[in-house]
Amino acid sequence: MVETPRRGMPVAKLTWMLARPGAQSPATVLLPAIAFAVTTALLLIVTGGTLMFWTWTNEVAGIYQALSVLALALLVVPLISLGGAAARLSARRRDDRLATLRLLGATPASVHRMTVLESTAVAVVGALVGVVLYLATMPLVGLIPFGGEPIGAASVWVGVPIVVAVVAGVALVAAVSSVIGLRQVTISPLGVRTRQQPQRMHWVRVVIGLAAVIVAFTVLQGLGMLGSWALVVIVLGVAFGAGVAVINLIGPWALSVFAKTQLRAAKTPQKLIAARGILDNPKAAWRQVSGVAMTSFVAVVGGSGTALAGAASAEASSDDLLLLTDIRTGILITLLASFLMVACSVGVNQAAEILDRRETWVNLDRVGMPRRVMEATRSRQVMAPLTFVAVLSAVLGGVLVFPLLGISMILAPSSLLVIVGCFAGGFALVLAALVATRAVMTRVLARPERS
Repeated sequence: MVETPRRGMPVAKLTWMLARPGAQSPATVLLPAIAFAVTTALLLIVTGGTLMFWTWTNEVAGIYQALSVLALALLVVPLISLGGAAARLSARRRDDRLATLRLLGATPASVHRMTVLESTAVAVVGALVGVVLYLATMPLVGLIPFGGEPIGAASVWVGVPIVVAVVAGVALVAAVSSVIGLRQVTISPLGVRTRQQPQRMHWVRVVIGLAAVIVAFTVLQGLGMLGSWALVVIVLGVAFGAGVAVINLIGPWALSVFAKTQLRAAKTPQKLIAARGILDNPKAAWRQVSGVAMTSFVAVVGGSGTALAGAASAEASSDDLLLLTDIRTGILITLLASFLMVACSVGVNQAAEILDRRETWVNLDRVGMPRRVMEATRSRQVMAPLTFVAVLSAVLGGVLVFPLLGISMILAPSSLLVIVGCFAGGFALVLAALVATRAVMTRVLARPERS
């Protein structure tokens, strides 16, 4: 039971009452902290590697710098997105409790302060754990060879100011995301309690996304006319970063259209419930598959780069072979970082989806739906949109790579091998997360009174 807020009761005390393990499932606090930790560690590692190349002064330094910026652009947007999603993992449970406080007389200002305090505290704890993880993995990262020798742990150290900036940035993302997520609580707490929050995806998202892709495609076609190497690096980073951002922008809308199609064609209970579940909250459905969508985009870019490196190595000198080997290494590292992000995103979001929709699952259990049908529904709700958005993301990646490398490099055997391998790996991670989170579903159904 939530204690009625008294005038003058400290916000910190109320926040602890709502966030302490006895008030809600520990997973609603632990899962976002894990996501923030992984986000922070990967951001620091990727940033450290990028800064390292910008200290090089040899004749091929410009190539390494351009590719490092490209890798950073491909990873930083989904990493920030993962951090933002982490701030919303337990939003529904917290919304309910804070909406109750609003109905009992708490002021909107108090609700906002409590929200920011809780989300920021979890984010800071997770970010600090991420810093420790970053420091612990620096010796392993230092063993990676570039330029013919291991780079060394010291080369990927970003410095105290950047570490502090990343932790502060993660905390800021959490605070902003929590405030945005709680606008409806302060406006209409009764609507939150009665679930009167239909999710609508506007077609304007597609217009903005298509405009961004057209601009990026046009700019990449004229890359050779820019002249300045520094400008080429900036344009490459911005264009591919914009491509990743466009996926995030149009993904929820595309899923809502896909779900409407599936709903009209549904002939089984699991298909019907899965489509309804996606339409109920397309943004939440997107967060469950966005990691693999990003990896599909990176796979097309990375696979095409692998094919280019392989084609160029046939007549390359020893120095050129070293450069091409380093390019392959960089591509593999980018893909590995992308898969780490996917593993975190999928695992956290799958468990969070069960916690977020626990009332639905409990009600279905009470009316007699077999557990196998519930699991089939959950699998359908994830795997069907996953296939759709993975293909969509791969196509977008191909559109942006085409002006630079042409269709032959995109469809080269080595490129297709990387792309297919990433698809298979991403789908396997999602299936593993579905199996692993069955224990969470078991706990929810065993304790329906917590809903």
